[in-house]
Amino acid sequence: MDIFEKFDGFSLAREAKEKGVYPYFHALESRQDVEVIMEGKRRIMLGSNNYLGLTTNPEIIEAGKKALEQYGTGCSGSRFLNGTLKMHLELEEELAEFTNKEGAVTFSTGFQSNLGIISAVVGRADYVICDKENHASIYDACRLSFGKMLRYEHNDMQDLEHQLKKVPQECGILIVTDGVFSMGGDIANLPEIVRLAKKYGARVMVDDAHGLGVIGKGGRGTASYFGLDDEVDIIMGTFSKSLASLGGFMSASEKTCDYVRHNSRPFIFSASIPPSSCAVALAALRHLKAHPELPERLLKLAAHARAGLRARGIKIRESDTPIIPIYTWDIENTLIKAKQLYEAGVYVNPVLPPATAPSECLLRTSYMATLSEELIDEALDIIEKIMVE
Repeated sequence: MDIFEKFDGFSLAREAKEKGVYPYFHALESRQDVEVIMEGKRRIMLGSNNYLGLTTNPEIIEAGKKALEQYGTGCSGSRFLNGTLKMHLELEEELAEFTNKEGAVTFSTGFQSNLGIISAVVGRADYVICDKENHASIYDACRLSFGKMLRYEHNDMQDLEHQLKKVPQECGILIVTDGVFSMGGDIANLPEIVRLAKKYGARVMVDDAHGLGVIGKGGRGTASYFGLDDEVDIIMGTFSKSLASLGGFMSASEKTCDYVRHNSRPFIFSASIPPSSCAVALAALRHLKAHPELPERLLKLAAHARAGLRARGIKIRESDTPIIPIYTWDIENTLIKAKQLYEAGVYVNPVLPPATAPSECLLRTSYMATLSEELIDEALDIIEKIMVE
């Protein structure tokens, strides 16, 4: 059998293109902002993870330019060898301080962060227990590790305890959960996860890609939101969302960080974050620390959007974050509505299987602190015209 034979049977993308509802790879022709030019037309951006709107901040852009001038375009090596800049160490030190941990380790992408952390921490005799709606990078990380993975129903603490009871007493356990779930926008039941972890001798890791800069004291994330900074063992975060750059990190005890630095193959064998990306993430982090009102503004705007959607009779999946999914139910309707909104001037993200059940498809809307109420209302009026028949 030819290994390429499967390509002939892959027709979903081709069929969507033929129907004119293919939703992917729309090309930006402007900065990632509240309004963008995408394929020649103005669109209101309700599909970005640029939660604090810092991708267009002049001071942060200038930090990236200066790093290019000082360090050049890249490091040409891994952090383990020739690829560590003084700035990498500064970023790690400030991330650790911001998340109330002893240490931090940076990775080249957010996806790679989960691969690098979990594959290093979870060994052959260990178990990793995951929420079913965790990010795909967590699942791939579990596959890369030599441990055994168990899953529990989404935010179902009774099922989590059921899974914990399956683990032999002599085995190590890492419970991994998204802090803010990327598709639904809901928040993990971290207090109960921590309680069960203590009961069964497990450790807790939170993927805070969508929590950092969004919830918690000054945007410090999910552990801070619940006052559980000291109870969460590992915090993972990304730079590509609230910190307007590219890369990721873990923060934890210094002992944990030191182990991961010397045992994580995705960390050891990957080139380090380029100077400009590192400088932008550091500048964005410092901007966030200096402006703790930004996450408050973000949540206020999200509440405004949520109320506006409800008032217009649009069925949403409830959340308390800037991720507000709109129910579209089946795949075809989701693709059609996403296309109609795009043509009407609003960009949103269709959420299809395997990210959802086939009968619970969504349009994922997400909001930025730099949006105005007026621009949100304009977008909501367009959504109402398309969604309410």
